[in-house]
Amino acid sequence: MSQLLGLVLLSFVATSFCMVPFIDFLYFLKHKFEKSSRLSKLSETPIHDRLMKADEATPSGGGILIILILITLSIGYGFFSPTVDKVSLKIILFTLISFGLLGLIDDIKLIFTKRTGKFLGLGRKKMLLLQILLSISIAGMLYFMGGLNNIYISGLGNFVVNSWYIPLAAFVIVSFSNAYNISDGLDGLSAGLLLICLFAFLALASRSLDLTLASFIGIWIGSLFAFLYFNIWPARIFLGDGGSLAFGATLAVVGLLTGKILALAIIGGMFVVIVSSSLIQILSKIILKKKLFPIAPIHMYFKYIGWEEPKIVTRFWLAQGLFAIFGLWIALLSR
Repeated sequence: MSQLLGLVLLSFVATSFCMVPFIDFLYFLKHKFEKSSRLSKLSETPIHDRLMKADEATPSGGGILIILILITLSIGYGFFSPTVDKVSLKIILFTLISFGLLGLIDDIKLIFTKRTGKFLGLGRKKMLLLQILLSISIAGMLYFMGGLNNIYISGLGNFVVNSWYIPLAAFVIVSFSNAYNISDGLDGLSAGLLLICLFAFLALASRSLDLTLASFIGIWIGSLFAFLYFNIWPARIFLGDGGSLAFGATLAVVGLLTGKILALAIIGGMFVVIVSSSLIQILSKIILKKKLFPIAPIHMYFKYIGWEEPKIVTRFWLAQGLFAIFGLWIALLSR
């Protein structure tokens, strides 16, 4: 336990020390190249852009720094600790790096340009295709390298699904990656929700004596504490797609490694709610040929109807806390 707490504090100090100069560097890049990006095409999301106008000057890319710190400290811990499960650590780091690089394409555009439009970089179809390919690769690693081929549902028991585990795990990874990315729209929202989820998974990993997973989660928690200080309203920095895509996918892999798929869906309940609201909006436009809501996802709708941003974020945190407690209870009930 003392070693775990030490990793949390070390990660917090390292991130805190690097965050201010990193933010200053991002501001420098943004101001230097902003003038060359004044002209832009008509946005596909005018309501979204109007609601996010106050955030135009805030740089994105905080996830890049957190990913680098997570990689450095995790590899360092794995090198000096003989008890580390190197297979699990490799799968986690591959997920973090691959999805981080995928999102970095959008981050680079936001670092050097003004925040205009909701969809940037590769575009939605190409981005989704690459996410699916990466998710299948990671699911294959979990199946062939990690030996995972079953799902456990509390109250129903253990189900061995063999190779069907790969498409199931890939679906979970893609879903959480996009859910987290969609949730990264208000100051402090996504980072706070993730922090609450990680405390629940830290409890599960510690209960099962999975020191590798617990150590990685501890490093992640410490880094998020430092980042959240600068990300709460009014934010000085945003995660960006590099962080949000990577964090969502990595959260899914952490949940899969615990073997608690149902607990993952419940502990990450607010991410499920957020992505479901966007999915309902998309289906409404396809089936009904009109929007069901003026804007989606749900947290942007609350902002649209006049709720103050800190109030939305705080209440979502509270709801996430209840989901985390309930999911943790369900997971531990079966032990």
